[in-house]
Amino acid sequence: MKDLDIAEVARRSGVPASTLRFYEEKGLIASIGRRGLRRLFDAQVLERLALIALGRAAGFSLDETALMLASDGRPRIDRGKLAAKADELDKTIRKLSALRDGLRRAAVCPASSHMECPTFQRLLRAAFRIPSRRRAARAAGHFK
Repeated sequence: MKDLDIAEVARRSGVPASTLRFYEEKGLIASIGRRGLRRLFDAQVLERLALIALGRAAGFSLDETALMLASDGRPRIDRGKLAAKADELDKTIRKLSALRDGLRRAAVCPASSHMECPTFQRLLRAAFRIPSRRRAARAAGHFK
């Protein structure tokens, strides 16, 4: 397959050119040269971008994802990290399922006010025990 300029990579991958440049700065992808002012990429960059997208969707940070992408273009994925992330997702799914079920029960609660609904009151108390994504990321050291 021929080399792709940044516009073609953006079109095929759905990743904006600005993000492609950012990924290149972070060392996640590498251009192979230029055609005029446009960066050129090997066609394999599309597979690498798919791996980055999968990592992001699974909740890996860009730094964690970078560790899984060797400079030779081949992935070096730690199976233990994949299993740990799958366990983390299972825990999140259980929490979200319980929250969804509680919301559905609160939605049909016969109390005159949600503040008088025992189910809604339990949800409010539980809200302090369910960290937001940002608080959880901060606690894990992803944000300063």
